[in-house]
Amino acid sequence: MQTVAYRGRRGAHSAAAAAKLFPDAELVPAPTFRAVAESVAGASVAFGVLPIESSLAGPVAETHDLLHRAPLSIVAEAVLPVRHVLAAREPIPLERLRAIRSHPSAFDQCRRLLAGLPRAATIATATTADAAQQVAEANVFPEAAIASPEAVRLYGLTVLADDVGDGRASTRFVSVAPYTRLDHGGADVRTAFWFVTDHRPGALHHAIAPLARAGIDLVQLVSRPLPDSEWRYRFDAVLAGHALDPAVRAALAEVRAEARALRVQGVYEAAG
Repeated sequence: MQTVAYRGRRGAHSAAAAAKLFPDAELVPAPTFRAVAESVAGASVAFGVLPIESSLAGPVAETHDLLHRAPLSIVAEAVLPVRHVLAAREPIPLERLRAIRSHPSAFDQCRRLLAGLPRAATIATATTADAAQQVAEANVFPEAAIASPEAVRLYGLTVLADDVGDGRASTRFVSVAPYTRLDHGGADVRTAFWFVTDHRPGALHHAIAPLARAGIDLVQLVSRPLPDSEWRYRFDAVLAGHALDPAVRAALAEVRAEARALRVQGVYEAAG
């Protein structure tokens, strides 16, 4: 049986994503994103599952940076609708809450709720499932968790407010492996890559112009700081098409000629 690492514990959104991507695998919880990546790179598990983008909060910076540093490639993706609920150990008026626990991404997705609870401090947790567990075990002052309905059920909490996100939200998760798959052949193939340009006016424009000339859709472009170069950036990109398609291959060669560095870091089927 394949083993798949995900960050968190039962009830976390990453656990649901791992189950969707690998319904017949043994799912292995890990304490951090880095632990997931290191487990895959070290071959102690076959795959890892990490969140990479929220439709409300945007790119997940830690995942982007791990994929840049680790010898890993994206081999699949899944998009999960995310529903947050506010829950506590027992029914309590919202105005009595003095602390709310959750993952920082969940706080970003529930800003309207938090704005209406100015007396409640926010306490960051590793996952939303951890928040639910901590609230279930706490007995200090009135506090609640923003978590998934599954985590609320697992830890026996009472729902204070349902569907507390700022709007409809989904999270894109990726499966990572220590190799790049090239056997995808459908119409919705994506190629992920990163590149670094020279620090000069117009460098980014010149680097991605070959994609436009070839009629290739650049579906995502994320900038991330280069750790050893102050105010300089790496660009993580996803294009529509297969890395070995002649048009894509030629365009990427032109991008590489304009860039200081470029690496393909995944070929996979789009989840939508």
